[in-house]
This record gives sequence, structure tokens and C-alpha cells, in this order.
Amino acid sequence: MAKYAMVIDLERCMGCRACMEACKIENNTPQAVFWMYVFRFEEGEFPNTRMRFLPRPCMHCDNAPCVKVCPVGARYKREDGLVATDWERCIGCRYCQVACPYGVNSFNWTSPKKNFYVDWQDPDLQPVTNGATPPYQNPDLEQLYGPEQRRIAGSGHVKGVIEKCTFCVHRLEQGLPPACVANCPVGALTFGDLDDPNSKVSQLLRTRRSFRLLEEWNTRPRVYYLGEPPGTEVREIEQPKARV
Repeated sequence: MAKYAMVIDLERCMGCRACMEACKIENNTPQAVFWMYVFRFEEGEFPNTRMRFLPRPCMHCDNAPCVKVCPVGARYKREDGLVATDWERCIGCRYCQVACPYGVNSFNWTSPKKNFYVDWQDPDLQPVTNGATPPYQNPDLEQLYGPEQRRIAGSGHVKGVIEKCTFCVHRLEQGLPPACVANCPVGALTFGDLDDPNSKVSQLLRTRRSFRLLEEWNTRPRVYYLGEPPGTEVREIEQPKARV
């Protein structure tokens, strides 16, 4: 079985946030909820400054604190490395949200229909949508996945449960990469099988120096970063020479 991981090249990321948009569209997340988020860092002092970006999906930790604190087994670790949420078991205690040091969990406070401005049942809208399925009713997000045959994709967007990044498990099951990876215009995000030495993620981690967020917490994330961590010293910018 594959052991999935993501590698993010910070030297390529330009902060366009196409990964955020792709994730939101693919997973139909509620308004103001982003499972993938790109942080922006402004470092240094003028004129020696630079702007850095850091995409942050769920880390899918091998030693996941969120799994340990779930009192009903709704948050669980799959054999392929994904940390999943069985939203049919979730009781909305939000212990996982508190335990996660990366801030990747979001809670559905309202019915998904109330998180969208469009009334899909409006008769005036029918000629425009031609009967299209409302985003919160994506059938792929309602399926059972993995050998366990459990709920995982999103949270089914059900009121009172936790949801987070799933590495787009419904795409993985069809042989497709996560939406954020597929839509990055500069190839900053790579996804693959760590157990396959010929996979691109394995090759990148062999040839480039990498780091993981909050490694001192021993969460053992499955998201690796290439390049300098944010906050490293800013190199001096060579000033242009005056023309004579």
C-alpha cells in the first residue's frame, strides 16, 4: 500500500493561492473556510526585505495529536498515511481542533445550505444552472473510502462536525493528485508515495534539504518543505551602481 506524502518547494511558491482556490472548489468548503492556506511573511528591514510564502494543508501526522484525543474514534489514521475524519461518528466535541498545533480543523456551526449565498431552489436560477448539483451535495464527498469503508471526504458538510484537508481522498481513489497539487501553476507542490523510491517525492527528499513544521512536537508530519524556513536571515540586496 502507498504511503502518501506531500513536498512543498518554498523557493517555487509565489503566493498566488491557486492551491487555496482549487481546494475550496474541489471540496466545496463553506465560505471563509480554507483547508489549504498560504501564509505570507514579510521579512527584513528596508531596503533588505523579501516576501515569503508558506502553504499549509493538514500535515497528516504519523503521531497525530488529534487522533489521540478523539473520544469516539471519529478521527483516525489510515494505513496509507492519511489522517481522516469519520463524520458519522463525530460528536462535535472539537478536542481535535484544540489538540492540533497547526490549526487545520474547522467546525461546521451551521447547515451547509446556510453557508452559501445562492438559493439553489430559486425558480429564477434554474434556467441558469440547468439543474446543476449544489456544491454542498457533491456525491463524491458522501462515499465510503479505504479498506475500512468509512466516511472521510470532507465532513459531508454536516452541521455540528469537524472537517479538514483530506489530501482529496476522492481524487486519490481515482488515480488523481490532490486538487492543490494539480492546479499549482509553478509546480511548487508534489504528491506521491514515500515507499516508492522512484516517486517524485522520494527523489526530491533525497536530493534536497527539507524540514517539517514544528518537528520538536514529534508529530511526524507527512508534509515536507524544501528551501529555507520562514524567518531565516535576509540576504543583503546588492544596490545598483550609480551611472557616471
